[in-house]
Amino acid sequence: MVEIRAITEKDADIVAKLSTQLGYKSDVKQTTARIKLINNSIENCAFVALINGKIVGWIHAFYTLRIESDAFVEIGGLIVDETYRNHQIGKQLIENITLWAKKQELKKLKVRCNIVRIESHKFYKRIGFKENKTQIAFEKDII
Repeated sequence: MVEIRAITEKDADIVAKLSTQLGYKSDVKQTTARIKLINNSIENCAFVALINGKIVGWIHAFYTLRIESDAFVEIGGLIVDETYRNHQIGKQLIENITLWAKKQELKKLKVRCNIVRIESHKFYKRIGFKENKTQIAFEKDII
């Protein structure tokens, strides 16, 4: 049985390890600091999924404001350990985010997904997300 609970700073080690499965290198110190910021923000939420007390996935989402559209919740990250995929864990994590969004009185949940993550695209479509556009993402270092 899967247990879903709010993320804590004590989860940082396994959360950092799971993040590497997404291709993001994070150490425990960085991850602890990020979890602390998220947990101290009313505009963010994050949950972990556990099986038999072992963290097997996590999700982070945040309240998003735009001038051109109504506010919505965006999933910032979602990972389920590759050995635990296809067991409805990701879906359950998203259901927790959906409940959080409803408490914020928001009606839309969005997610951005790297173009190369074909299995993730299939997952999101399978649970009811609809593809609405393709983008090119840019970034710039601020020094």
